[in-house]
Amino acid sequence: GYWPPGSAFCIFFGPTPASRGGEIRPASPVNVFGHILGDPTVFKKVRGGEKVRVERA
Repeated sequence: GYWPPGSAFCIFFGPTPASRGGEIRPASPVNVFGHILGDPTVFKKVRGGEKVRVERA
């Protein structure tokens, strides 16, 4: 995983290095503004530099 310093848009879909057990825990405070609908494992196929479209449900 990658956590850039400063402002960022992150999609959490599994445990992070800061997680305890199976929870999802960010490395620093975040503002949650949505949830993933459907199968989040599709994000494992996304490679660096690829575009991902985020839409309002």
